[in-house]
Amino acid sequence: MKKPKSKQKKAKLKVRQGRVLVVTSGKGGVGKTTSTAALGAALAQNGQKVVVVDFDVGLRNLDLVMGAERRVIFDLINVIKGEAKLAQALIRDKRVDTLSLLPASQSRDKDSLTEEGVARVIAELRDQFDWVICDSPAGIEIGATLAMRHADVAVVVVNPEVSSIRDADRIIGMLDAKTVRAEKGHRIDKHLLLTRYDPSRARRGEIMKVEDVLEILSIPLLAVVPESREVLRSSNVGAPVTLGSPS
Repeated sequence: MKKPKSKQKKAKLKVRQGRVLVVTSGKGGVGKTTSTAALGAALAQNGQKVVVVDFDVGLRNLDLVMGAERRVIFDLINVIKGEAKLAQALIRDKRVDTLSLLPASQSRDKDSLTEEGVARVIAELRDQFDWVICDSPAGIEIGATLAMRHADVAVVVVNPEVSSIRDADRIIGMLDAKTVRAEKGHRIDKHLLLTRYDPSRARRGEIMKVEDVLEILSIPLLAVVPESREVLRSSNVGAPVTLGSPS
């Protein structure tokens, strides 16, 4: 008698998906876009495949900071509405080939963002990149809520001022309530990025001290970025500060 052939079990390869990081705050002008570009460039330089996504529909500044404003043909809204493929809208950085940009639209408004469309685009980006870094607009309207909706990690950017910190506290509450992870009973890893910090002004009581900010917001400190001409210069010349001034 012939022995029955043993069934070979096919090993299932688990595809590792990229992580989604949102750079957010409640107040405008604290350095979200500059920080998004700097984080994206730093991760890409370390061998990670990174895409930075501009959610500030109607304004669009991330392309300027990335030095790619003249290369924008299609944008996030074109992809969401099916007017362009994701590959057509992605702009690969000329300096670091593992870094890409998905720009926002200047001609549409934030109502063009849909929850289904954003979910589809984020899922597609997860399959292609190690890190998907979402540059959130300020405030708590639809652009900001959709930018954080699928986040695994959040970097909350604040200036050492009462209004910035109060608004950031509201954003932390939203991260714990209005994201996919929150709805599934999980928490998002949240980190604080304190920008435009001047120790001498803090000593004089003109701005809040680092320890006071940490006591109010109660999330781990990622970094303190001092007031720096290099940060301003990098934005003006279209080069993330971690590329133009690595130190």
